[in-house]
Amino acid sequence: MSIASDLRPDQATPHVVGTMTMAAALNRALADAIQEDPAVVVYGEDVGALGGVFRITDGLAERFGEDRCFDTPLAEAGIVGTAVGMAMNGMRPVVEMQFDAFALPAFEQIVSQVAKFGNRTRGSMRMPLVIRIPFGGGIGGVEHHCDSSEAYYAHTPGLTVVSPSTPQDAYSLLRAAIASPDPVIFLEPKKLYWSKGEVDTSITAELGTAQIVRDGTDVTLIAYAAMVPVALEAAEIAAEEGRSVQVIDVRSLSPFDDTTVTAAVRATGRAVVVAEAPGYASVASEIQARVFERCFEHLEAPVRRVTGFDTPYAPPKLEHWYLPDADRVLDAIDSLYPDDEETTR
Repeated sequence: MSIASDLRPDQATPHVVGTMTMAAALNRALADAIQEDPAVVVYGEDVGALGGVFRITDGLAERFGEDRCFDTPLAEAGIVGTAVGMAMNGMRPVVEMQFDAFALPAFEQIVSQVAKFGNRTRGSMRMPLVIRIPFGGGIGGVEHHCDSSEAYYAHTPGLTVVSPSTPQDAYSLLRAAIASPDPVIFLEPKKLYWSKGEVDTSITAELGTAQIVRDGTDVTLIAYAAMVPVALEAAEIAAEEGRSVQVIDVRSLSPFDDTTVTAAVRATGRAVVVAEAPGYASVASEIQARVFERCFEHLEAPVRRVTGFDTPYAPPKLEHWYLPDADRVLDAIDSLYPDDEETTR
């Protein structure tokens, strides 16, 4: 059931252009989806009366009623299991995992049922559901509240995995995820919930596409989620030092937009992948490998990675040492020019 299939003229949501936080953009996307499609339901732990830990669902239960946005017991496997049943019966559930690591009790359901059902039935039964997961650090959270588990989901065939870095993409990608006939893991970078930007609700986004967010001719930075602003900051500083740095927002971790990324790297000849998660066996590793395989003859230097360390997430007072920052990215850029002593930091 598509969003358009049940949309009546009196249900149409008004076109909005304005500045809002990412949290507000996500809230607006959920509200518009509920308003336009009676098959959409939003539920999870504390998403009803409280409006979610991060207030992403604030006001939805009051506006649309508890049959469209409601609380569940603290049972992540049950949350996802009921979503599977709903999706099998024509609904479009959007469920929230309160924090990234809290989704792990539901991992068996996600991998064994959500990801495989379409293939198991040879496409005769689709699985139109969205699993929203606040992920990543930078908020001073403790253990289990700042994980970056995107590699688990990206490694699983049958799942689309996306993550926005701007309020506009938060709105547009979430609307596209809810409209998708297949399951989407929607990773929301907690650090960016309160970042602000322009949002035009008429702008659509296509799942599976990356986006060039800064043009440059010398080096390509490839980043996603909370690391996109870090990459943009590094590019700005590099420009002051005489280097033109391009920045790509991956947006879709799976499927991956090889076309956009490889064309960009072939043009600059140098690349750095920036990601918050630990580097070993990571999404950053996969991006690095794909760029090497497809751009080898065009590369002027090895493809570098700047990632979190291969350790459990750091305590709140130490997280600034753990998370990649502009200085680490700039050091990686400098390493691509080993013979340029004058500009090496």
